[in-house]
Amino acid sequence: MKNLLHIFLLAVLATAVVSCGKDNYDQPESSFAGKVVYDGQPLGVRGSNGDVYLQFWQSGYELNTSFNVYVAQDGSYSAMLFDGVYKLVMNSNRGPWVNSPDTVTVEVNGATVKDYPVTPYYTISNATYSLSGTMLTASFDVAEVTAGRNIEYVALMVNKNKFVDFGDGTHVAWVRNESAVPGHISLQLDVTGALNEQVELYARVGLKITGIDQGLYDHKVERVK
Repeated sequence: MKNLLHIFLLAVLATAVVSCGKDNYDQPESSFAGKVVYDGQPLGVRGSNGDVYLQFWQSGYELNTSFNVYVAQDGSYSAMLFDGVYKLVMNSNRGPWVNSPDTVTVEVNGATVKDYPVTPYYTISNATYSLSGTMLTASFDVAEVTAGRNIEYVALMVNKNKFVDFGDGTHVAWVRNESAVPGHISLQLDVTGALNEQVELYARVGLKITGIDQGLYDHKVERVK
């Protein structure tokens, strides 16, 4: 009986070790980061709902599948990956740029940085924000890069946290200009109510393109209170 008991205990121990080994897969240790850029400059996007993302593909493993890495509102993305060769693809119609998804190949080996280039219809640059009393003024430059899409509107928005965009619940006040054209633009917004009601207040400008779901934004968010 003693021998049988010893054999039984050894079998249980061996099973436990194998089971633990199956669960303890190595974790990825290489950091990967980059930005969605045009001409080397990041493009601001909506970051509050995960609408804009890159698909990462890696072949050579049992399953040749993809996973999503979401783009933050400043245009940046990051992930922890295993070393290897990956293909980065932007899904169709996922951002405020020309819908021609390119495949970018990147070799990850330790800390790796690789940007993803796109061609926008417009760019926003040189944005400044100034609060005088209860009047918030934003000035910025809009340049057309690719013809074929009109500006539906430009907007100045404020929110109680750092997520500021056109979406529901991501601005507490805004003002829109529906006749804007490329060039230098200035918008003013009376933020009396927001100043009285919110502990903090963040501002951002954005541009909606006709026929494009996703807006283009200043890649920075400015704290004004």
